[in-house]
Amino acid sequence: MPPPENKAGRPDQPNAPSRFNEEKSAYTVRGSDQPDLEAGVAAIRNVWKTLPQRPGVYRMHDSGGEVLYVGKARSLKSRVVNYTQWAQLPARLQRMVSQTRGMTIVTTESEAEALLLEAQLIKRYRPPYNVLLRDDKSFPYILLRQDHAFPRIQKHRGARRAKGQYYGPFASAGSVGRTLNALQKMFLLRSCTDSFFNNRSRPCLLYQINRCSAPCVGRIDEADYAELVGDAQDFLGGKSTGVQEKLGKQMEQAAENLDFEMAALYRDRLKALTFIQGSQAISAQGLSDADIFALASKGGQVCIQAFFIRAGQNWGHRSFFPAHVKDVPDEEVLASFLAQFYEEVPPSKLLLLDRELAEPELFCEALSERAGIRVSITVPQRGDRRKMMDQACRNAVEALDRKLAEGASQTKLLAEVAELFDLDGPPDRIEVYDNSHIQGTNAIGAMVVAGPEGFRKNAYRKFNIKRPETAPGDDFAMMREVLERRFARAQKEDPDREKGDWPDLVLIDGGRGQVSASMAALEELGIEDVALVGVAKGPHHGRDGREVFHMPDGRDFTLPPNGAAMFYLQRLRDEAHRFAIGAHRQKRAKSMGTSPLDEVPGIGPARKRALLMHFGTAKAVKSASLDNLKRAPGVNDSVAQTVYDFFHVR
Repeated sequence: MPPPENKAGRPDQPNAPSRFNEEKSAYTVRGSDQPDLEAGVAAIRNVWKTLPQRPGVYRMHDSGGEVLYVGKARSLKSRVVNYTQWAQLPARLQRMVSQTRGMTIVTTESEAEALLLEAQLIKRYRPPYNVLLRDDKSFPYILLRQDHAFPRIQKHRGARRAKGQYYGPFASAGSVGRTLNALQKMFLLRSCTDSFFNNRSRPCLLYQINRCSAPCVGRIDEADYAELVGDAQDFLGGKSTGVQEKLGKQMEQAAENLDFEMAALYRDRLKALTFIQGSQAISAQGLSDADIFALASKGGQVCIQAFFIRAGQNWGHRSFFPAHVKDVPDEEVLASFLAQFYEEVPPSKLLLLDRELAEPELFCEALSERAGIRVSITVPQRGDRRKMMDQACRNAVEALDRKLAEGASQTKLLAEVAELFDLDGPPDRIEVYDNSHIQGTNAIGAMVVAGPEGFRKNAYRKFNIKRPETAPGDDFAMMREVLERRFARAQKEDPDREKGDWPDLVLIDGGRGQVSASMAALEELGIEDVALVGVAKGPHHGRDGREVFHMPDGRDFTLPPNGAAMFYLQRLRDEAHRFAIGAHRQKRAKSMGTSPLDEVPGIGPARKRALLMHFGTAKAVKSASLDNLKRAPGVNDSVAQTVYDFFHVR
């Protein structure tokens, strides 16, 4: 009998431990559909009667089954009863209880397991009453591969499937790029792909500028290259002093032997090492591996500043701004942030925090289980660690001040946009649409989304233009298809417009024709209350900084070229243009590796290869007569008829 589906498991770990299976430990209780406080308390009390005194995770549902909140408990029965005493709850949780009509319960073996599962479910369901880590971008790493005689060093992001050593996380792609550049100068390791490596007949430019040792053409043997790899591993593992001493001795030896060219090469490698050691944002003296977190709160917003110390080196910092933090204590925000953060990032051996957590032992136990190493949490009080923490705190305060200032500026901009386009108020969701194709081929429609906080990249969408009635190269028909598909789905999934996925303003990259096509698409769906504006190049094709805005009622106007609103709207349009072109290029690159023969039913790799060997090209196969197809080696009469019918009868 096959194992039960792991509904609560991580997407990248379908065979996760069975404690995360809900088949035998979860159940859901539904209540009435009337949203009020008494009904919510009654639904929770009804579930509470059946709860055990065991650790686990609970999920609150509304009448439609949407998850409102995810929480964990050492004892489910003792924890859930608190929600029935609504008079003692803060206003935020009272609102949640008033919407609750059901609960899902998952029991676990320990509270540490409950903590891990809670973070997992929060990231999956993103409930409106939980503190949310909004930054879902994966962190970049440096990968030193071990599947080749001459290992490659490269930037890596995503699942760790390649065999090799991973160093990180780095705070940003920029910090990885700077480190990789320095590593190439120091250790001359190759960064090219294996196919590029195998097809070289002479060294590439990187060898000419002393950033690669050119193993592809035999300028260095395997043993010497392995020594460079070992030096790189020592450096990335925290043994930079030994590497520095070794390079210094080699430089002196080369100078004594009057090999000044080699001495200059060692000198440049030493300079690169000194550069990367001196480019630390904060000093990591006295630390091997540590993550530093500092929290600042102001004006209903929170900033958490993270520094990553690995092998005694500062590998960058990043600011995070969790959502749903209003009226939530700072310690609770930090705890929820850490649990979600370490769902994606392996924890270091040491966490330095600027404040105590409510349950530090529980976090240590959970993170140790997650990482497979002993993790400790400390609040530094004095010495170098306290100095590092003070600097992290200053960075958190400064980042939050910048965020608040940007938010005030953004609020003013959105108010100006609302006045410009006669909206009811500042738009919370702006959708921008664009198309991209080359003479009608590989056509793509793109949608980008922006709001008060900036671009919402997790809401971006791309549309493959696939309707047969949409003529290739017809921009108006493509825009109409994109709008019809987007809003038909919105009507189906959120007809009452309660989820916040309906736009307050739609911007179309195009002129009157695109606006007319878009309006026709919305009218056909019965949608008449979505504000829609076309943005087109001005009379000088945008060279003077002027854009023409086309309104549905036929009005056209421009704005002063140096105005803040003009810059903002141009930035929205340019982002849609960038996203559409990128999606089109990806589709075009993928299509280059396909053949029309791939679509013929019953034609496998062997017969496709036989046809191509006989006719030379797929185009020749398409135009071949039935008799010629029958004469191809390895192709019988039935297959020849299938191929001929596929390309001709249609």
